[in-house]
Amino acid sequence: MKAEQQYRNVKTDFVPTTVRTEPVQQRSSERITSLLDAAASLIDQNGIDGLTTSDVATRSGSSVGVVYRYFPNIQSLLRALASRNMETFRARVFGTTTEVPATWMDAMNAAIDQYIELLRDEPGFRALGFGDVIDKRFVRPDLSNNSVLAPQFAELFTRRYGFVPSDDLSLDLEIIVEIADALLHRAFLYDPRGDERFISKLRSIVFEYMGKHEVVAS
Repeated sequence: MKAEQQYRNVKTDFVPTTVRTEPVQQRSSERITSLLDAAASLIDQNGIDGLTTSDVATRSGSSVGVVYRYFPNIQSLLRALASRNMETFRARVFGTTTEVPATWMDAMNAAIDQYIELLRDEPGFRALGFGDVIDKRFVRPDLSNNSVLAPQFAELFTRRYGFVPSDDLSLDLEIIVEIADALLHRAFLYDPRGDERFISKLRSIVFEYMGKHEVVAS
């Protein structure tokens, strides 16, 4: 499934909550975007451990002082980039679209496809993702990053596909998100395009594991 075009530029207006100085002008927002884009490109080139403030400044055409104006250290910059990654994914999957998947499995396949597309094409995403390599609870201190996504899938399924809200549904969706995270990580561990064996197996697991809730909803 192709990515929704209206979400292609979601990162353009992204203003992370982890910056040192909150931008109040469009130029500041664009500068932050430039810094994050530079960091993402450098991560692909040198890896997360090779990322430096001076390299980000040079790649973005800024000074080190400008980088520190918004990000006090590399850790905060990485957290901001990981946050942008998650917001990009959430906008594509949960945002308002003109094309609504016909079934819940179509919706899940579309979400998997969006994540795969980010892994393949979004600079820095394959190495950083939603930031679990930095902190598994950076979005909310009381929830894992994957736990933040699960309730949104639950709301989507109950609103669009008639699933009955329940603790079991919420737990099962959180389990599926964890399984998807693990299998897609493995699929892209050695293959930059993704090992289709693991991707295909993920789709089968989702269908088999979540199908019981479709029976309840019918």
